[in-house]
Amino acid sequence: MNDWRKWPLLLSVLLGGCAGMAAEQQKPMPGSDRDSHGCIGSAGYAWCARTDRCERPWELARKQGLGADAAAFDRFCEAPLE
Repeated sequence: MNDWRKWPLLLSVLLGGCAGMAAEQQKPMPGSDRDSHGCIGSAGYAWCARTDRCERPWELARKQGLGADAAAFDRFCEAPLE
């Protein structure tokens, strides 16, 4: 590699590889998408004010006998405790 014209090519290949590694390291870790209540949306959890905890809508629907749709979850979780 005594030919000086090869150095720019070698440097661009090396620096390009480093840039790809930096982009890879900036991806969020799985499960790190917590909302303001600590619920992990990518795992299916959403905040339910009525139960005061993170719930999976389909599990809550089964436990409470709700319809299996987002509107039923929202109505149940926004309703005050009785």
